[in-house]
Amino acid sequence: MPKQDLDAIDCRIVSALQADGRLSNVELAERVGLSPSPCLRRVNRLEREGYIETYRAMLGRKRVGLGLSVFVGVKIEGHADERAIAFEEAVVAFPEVIACHMISGEADYLLEIVVPDLDHYQRFLVHKLLSLPIIREVRSNIAIQTLKSAAPLPLEHLSQASA
Repeated sequence: MPKQDLDAIDCRIVSALQADGRLSNVELAERVGLSPSPCLRRVNRLEREGYIETYRAMLGRKRVGLGLSVFVGVKIEGHADERAIAFEEAVVAFPEVIACHMISGEADYLLEIVVPDLDHYQRFLVHKLLSLPIIREVRSNIAIQTLKSAAPLPLEHLSQASA
């Protein structure tokens, strides 16, 4: 387990920012029980040390015309050569791929693909993904309904460790 240098106030800060990344420093300080200056110093430290990686807006996929999510299991031919590195670089560069995980199990990688519709997914699959020479097998799983997505990270273990 990685070393955790977060105290109870740090945990409250990161939890509050996960829930609402647009909080002003004054609002955040009020929520976590600090004055604004020490709160800002803590946020800056959390950013500098990599606990807080970025801030972003979560868009409504359907509202921006990306109504189809597909989870794709990919098996490749070998892992320890230039072709595997080229596969990873290509997949990471595809804008349709919003998540890519190297996994254990039946597949080597699990990709989350977001596209407007099935026609766009077919074009992505045939002209981009399957054009990569190292791919041995692809299994597509189309999301029917999303019940939970991009949820805040569960941080209960941090507050238990600092108690």
